[in-house]
This record gives sequence, C-alpha cells and structure tokens, in this order.
Amino acid sequence: MTERDAKVRFVGNGHAVMKEVIPYIPEEVDEFEAMAKKFKAGDLDPLEFRVFRLRRGVYGQRQPGVQMYRIKIPYGRLTAEQLEALGIICRDFTPLGRGHFTTRENLQLHFVKLEDTPQIMRILGEAGLTSREACGNTVRNVAGCPMAGVCPTEAFDTSPYAAAFARYFVRQEFDQNLPRKFKTAFSGCQSDCAMTAIHDLGFIAQVRQENGTARKGFKMVVGGGLSIMPRLAPVLYEFVPVEEYLRISEAILRVFNKSDELRVNRMKARIKFLVDRIGADAFRKLVEEELKEEWAKREYPLDILAEVDDEEVDAPTAAASFTPARGEDAEFSRWRETNVRDQKQQGFVAAQVTLTLGNVTWEQFFKLAEITRQYAGGRCRVMQRQNLVLRWVRQESVHDLYLALNKIGLADPDAGHLSDVVSCPGTESCSLGITTSMGLAEHLKKYLVGLDYQDPLVKQIRINISGCPDGCGQHNTGNIGFQGAAMRNNGAQIPAYEVFIGGSQTNGVRLGRQLKARCPSKQIPAAVKGFVDFYVKQRREGETFNQFVDRLGLEPFEQIVAPLGQLPKLGPDSIKYYMDWNRTVLYQVQRGEGECSI
Repeated sequence: MTERDAKVRFVGNGHAVMKEVIPYIPEEVDEFEAMAKKFKAGDLDPLEFRVFRLRRGVYGQRQPGVQMYRIKIPYGRLTAEQLEALGIICRDFTPLGRGHFTTRENLQLHFVKLEDTPQIMRILGEAGLTSREACGNTVRNVAGCPMAGVCPTEAFDTSPYAAAFARYFVRQEFDQNLPRKFKTAFSGCQSDCAMTAIHDLGFIAQVRQENGTARKGFKMVVGGGLSIMPRLAPVLYEFVPVEEYLRISEAILRVFNKSDELRVNRMKARIKFLVDRIGADAFRKLVEEELKEEWAKREYPLDILAEVDDEEVDAPTAAASFTPARGEDAEFSRWRETNVRDQKQQGFVAAQVTLTLGNVTWEQFFKLAEITRQYAGGRCRVMQRQNLVLRWVRQESVHDLYLALNKIGLADPDAGHLSDVVSCPGTESCSLGITTSMGLAEHLKKYLVGLDYQDPLVKQIRINISGCPDGCGQHNTGNIGFQGAAMRNNGAQIPAYEVFIGGSQTNGVRLGRQLKARCPSKQIPAAVKGFVDFYVKQRREGETFNQFVDRLGLEPFEQIVAPLGQLPKLGPDSIKYYMDWNRTVLYQVQRGEGECSI
C-alpha cells in the first residue's frame, strides 16, 4: 500500500478522497497514554505534563478531575465518517452526550476523563481527525470560509491552500513553543467571511493578470486579534503568489518565534503586540531579513501538500423522486429563505444548519452523517458562527433535506440572524469564565424567537457573547456584543456584561465600541429589545443597524442601558438579579487560572 493509498477512503459514488488533512501517527497516542499514566501515578511533574497535554489538545477545565478536549477541524471540513466518529466519542466518553462547535471551527468535548483521551485520539485518528496542536503556544486550527469552492464571488477555492498550511506547519520544531498561540484563516473574496482581520495571520484570495495570464495569490494580513487590545490585522503584502505563501508564512512564524520581548509578559505575547508596536512596514522588513536565511531555500511541494478531495465528483445526482413543498408550508418557506443560498454551480445550493449554541448531541451526529451522505455528497463545513453548512444539495432536494433535519431538531430558521446568538461556554466549563454566557445565550435566543421580529433589517443584526474579556465568543465583532463582567450593589455581587455596539462580521470586519455602563445579566434581554425598538423607530429608510449607530453615536444606547443597572437591594423579590442564568446560588466571581483561550 502506498502512502497516498493509506490516506484515502471512499464516499458517495466511490471516488477516492483524502482521508485526513493532518496525518495520524499512532505512536504519538501511545506516547501520550504512557505520559498520562506516569502523571496519574505521580511520576511526572504536573507542569511538564501540562505543556505536553496542551499540545495534544487536552485542557483542564473549571471543574477538577476532568478535561476539556479540543478537536481540530481544518478549514471546517467534515466528512460523514468523521461525523460518525464524533457521535461515537460523544456517546461513549462525554457525560453530556454532546459536542460543542466553537467560533474557530473546532469541536470541544467537556467533562472528559484523562484516562479516556488516548482512546478518543485513536478513534479520531482512524477517521482522519486530530487534536494535535489544538491548544498550547502552537499554530492552531486553520479557519476557512464555509462556502469555499462554491461561493459565487470567490476568486478561487482556498480549501487546498488551507489544507496545505495545516499539513505543513503541524509538528514543526520551530513552532512548538511560540511566544503565544497563532491563529490563521483563509477567505475566498473581499467579503472576508473567515474574518482574517481578527487573526494572527490571514489570507484573502486574489487573482492578478500578469502578461495576459491569470495568477492566483493572497493578500496577507498579520497582527489581528481580540481579547486584550483588540486589533484588526493590517496588510503585510497586497499580493503573494500561491507558490510563495507558505515560505512567507514560515518567515512570519520564525520572526514571531524569535521575538523574545514577547515572552516577557504572557498577557502581551501575541504577534499583534509586536506588529502594533513597530508597524507593518517594520515588521515586513523583519520578514524580508528572515527570508535570507538558509531554510528559505527549501522547496514547498504544493502538489502534495495541497491535495484535497474533489467534492463535485461526489455531488448527488438528480433524485429519482422528491417531496414537493406545499404552498402553505410557511415554516419551510422561512427556513429556505434564511438558511439556503445558491452555489456558483448551477442546480446546487448550500443549506445552513442552525445549531443552538453550537451544540450537537451524539444522536444528531449519527443522523447528520446519514443526511450528508444522502443530500450533500458525504460532507459538510463548520462555520465560525457555530453552525454547519451542507453543500452540493440539489435544488429539488431542499424540501426533503428540510424534513430530514426537522426530524432531528435541526431545522431552525434564521441562521446568522438576530436570534442565532453566538456564545462561548463561559462558566459552564471554562476556568476563566466570569459569567454563564451560554446560559444567557440560551435564554436570549428563546426570548428573541418569541418576539419574532419580521423586519429584514432587524433580522440582520448579529449578537455575540463572551463570558470574559478573552473574547472567545467574538463579542467585539457582533453588531451587539456582550463581555462577561460583574457589578456590585450594596456589597452584593451581580453578574453583568460590558456592552459593545456596532461591530461587524460581514463585508469587512469591524470592532464594536464599548458603552460606559455595564448591564446586569438578567437585564440583557431588555437591553437588546430596547436597542432594537429604538432602531426600528428612529432609523432612516434602508439604514442598517451599524449605519444607525454611526449616525447617532453611543449616547442613545447609553441611555437605554443605564436605568437597567439601577437594581433594588438584595432581597426575596430581587434575588434573581443576583444569580446568574441557570444557577440557583448567589453570584460570586470565581475565576481560576486559564490554560489558553479558544
């Protein structure tokens, strides 16, 4: 059997496709299992084991004695076989019986026993997935546009190049102990759906005409990020040919790795701090100097590194029969309007599966595998908004797909709209969490679904929630964003949020602006309704929410939030304000030591 034969599997109509983006090495799992046993026996220094396990995707979490386990999904691509593997793992190894898709296209498992992690790694490896370098000061998961390869406005399909990046930089000696984590993303057009602007390194596909020949390349941006000192990445190179993007990327990583000044303060160790301090031009000079080193003479075999499966050859053929939608099926019509968009390939559409808070149960994983095989060529993509996209769905099969999703509780409409709230786990499992952001998101979603706003411009508003300043819920980029915080009233603590207005994730990322006043957590639904109602009453014709914010400024929103913070003293009638969502005890900030944010 050849090396490539070992990496392929068969799906759909039998075409061979790449089984894995990042190669599976069974010996690594054996090594991890041995190290974990030594640690459990008390024969291994806890700090040494901590560094080791983080590089394998195994985190500590808020609750002692259990782990959070993160699975990398390079550029968001999942196969039916991988969905089944995730279903097995969630069924057999997670007390909650579910997985949580993150805002960076990973899947996280919570409350996992350390002794179970080697078996999880083996199941993942056989299915073509890994947790290698999903955590730690390494090159993290590569995010991608979920419409890559099918988007009508893309310059070209970035999937092969995202795969090549993930393959090349995993297990490299020079990136195992970077000053801090390093996140990347690939977008296919200027809309920047992968939000390269908030990543350490981003690639935006472009095609240039040179001497009458079309040449593929990337605009490369560097030094973006959220959390402390949020920054949008400035342009490092306007155009880098695809033949050179890996070499330039390696130079950037080597410059980052050599920046000892960043190792002094972990809170200011991301590459954005260096780029912000010296500027993009000076950083470019450092990269150019690094490219003069001996390593830069090597070849980058893109023909091998960039090998990915051809999804179109496995696209479903015309259905022999299908269930036509009835004209009075209002729920289906709404779902089709909000969750389905045309592909650039005639006759096919992409359908978004709305996942509440990014959570999928083990039963749903198995059913999704069946659905993707029947309707989507055996594949799907993960989104940074914690949803899934089924591509290569035939137009005549859309109603049947809807019926299949509805049977498993995954046919909610309004994907990417007001009620499709994004959130990190917060204090449900994260050591750094300040508030139960996921609890807030759950109740806020139900509240907004109940209000049932039909105004198209209102439905376009996006809400993002983070349980702490680290920003894993990408709150800075929501049209309305909330960051976990705390307040005091007569000595009693109140779960609360910093409020951000005017961010954007579409047609160019922009950061929201922070209001002065904090809002009690239990008052957030009222704040959102106040913002929306004010916008509806006062906007001009066709004015988007962000245009409205730009015109009026923050003061009117301050006036909406400020009264909501005036709460009565703690007592029987007011106690709800002093407890967080889904909690039955009085709130107290309990923030532990984090091992890394998402």
